[in-house]
Amino acid sequence: MTKNPIDHVGFRAQFPAASEMVWLDSPGSPPAARPITEALRETLDAWSSGTFDWLAWDRAPASCRPLIASYLNIEPDRLALLGSVAEAAATVAASLPPGRVVVPEQEFRSNLYPWQALDPDHYEVVTVPSRDGAVRTEDLTAALDDRTVLLAVSEVLTSNGIRADLRALRDATDAFGTRLFIDASQSQGVLRQDFALLRPDFVAVHGYKWMLCPRGAAWLVVRPDRVGELTPLLPSWHSDAEHGYFGGSLTLQDSAARCDTPAAWLPWIGACAALTLQLRTDPGEVEHHCLRLAGIFATEARALGHVPLASGLTSHIVVLRHSNAGRVRAAFAASRVRASVLSDRVRLGFHYFNDDSDVEAALGALRTAAAA
Repeated sequence: MTKNPIDHVGFRAQFPAASEMVWLDSPGSPPAARPITEALRETLDAWSSGTFDWLAWDRAPASCRPLIASYLNIEPDRLALLGSVAEAAATVAASLPPGRVVVPEQEFRSNLYPWQALDPDHYEVVTVPSRDGAVRTEDLTAALDDRTVLLAVSEVLTSNGIRADLRALRDATDAFGTRLFIDASQSQGVLRQDFALLRPDFVAVHGYKWMLCPRGAAWLVVRPDRVGELTPLLPSWHSDAEHGYFGGSLTLQDSAARCDTPAAWLPWIGACAALTLQLRTDPGEVEHHCLRLAGIFATEARALGHVPLASGLTSHIVVLRHSNAGRVRAAFAASRVRASVLSDRVRLGFHYFNDDSDVEAALGALRTAAAA
């Protein structure tokens, strides 16, 4: 049972920006919810006045661990708390046995470069090329063999809005005993994940995307049988089973917390407030709401002559080609619609604070751009 539940209307009311503009740029970063900014303001005021307790601040990451675990319905000891997805990927990369690593050629760089940086004397990094603007599931699975130690993918890629078929990739990696690393930064907070069913080896999330946290709060979910093979990328007093500050000899914790990195305080203070808000939502309702809005927008955009780049599994991120960035950018700005307009495409992401009026505003901007 969700404690102090909040519905879509109540959730939207937590975002001051939602009353000022149509925010569809959550793939970049969503606007702040009131509870997060209030927590950060209180922290800054205490810092300024000298009434703060830095030990309490230092406990913020540990306070977040059970909140993340509760949201994901997993055990807290499966979580390593880090500062970015790149840290998470580099931590896993540093612990891999020699072999082949498979990753899409056009993967987001935080989930690409840590693998490419592996020692070529011990690792073969295979980058799978795109076909028709997308890396296909069958191409990823065809690249696997019994030498492959890891497959790394994003669940949703923001360059095109494509959602990976994780079930098919899990089946394929299981056939070779290959680890599956998922960057869920663009999905966690909207799309539900059944960890018991999917059994991913590693899931990395930077919480400043759809999880609403300040940038700098990230986590790595580790399957229990993989915890023992990980060693910390940055060993510190957080890594030790015997907590203390001075002297001693490193004895790693039994849990994934062995890979915690020293945390910046303010992001995790904000993350606690963000996670508390997220725990008030119904994950099934959030997913349904966001996919419904994205589906309506994609269908109507097709009717206007815009073909979304993504096909296959439904995503909450819609990317459309366009032929005139200037017109599209001007039309969106005039309609107070915040989206990412690139030279050849426009990207929109639908969060739980968005509603049907936001969809219509975005479609109106597309119509205006076409008529200009």
